[in-house]
Amino acid sequence: MTAFGEDLIQSLGEALAHMKGEGPAVVHASLDRREVRKHGGLTQADMARLMGKSLSGYRKWEQGQRAVARPPCCSA
Repeated sequence: MTAFGEDLIQSLGEALAHMKGEGPAVVHASLDRREVRKHGGLTQADMARLMGKSLSGYRKWEQGQRAVARPPCCSA
């Protein structure tokens, strides 16, 4: 398995533990949105489709001009 895959599995485990109240939230350093997309070999259109967003909305989010709404379960 790749380091990216291992990190992803670890972060999901940390998120699940936090949701169950089994420890503090672990805050990771921010990642560059464009680099994450490119690392996955995806186009902006691919990512927009995966996120259920319009292409223009995704582009604005990737450029930091727009925030993605949180799901209802996670709203503060």
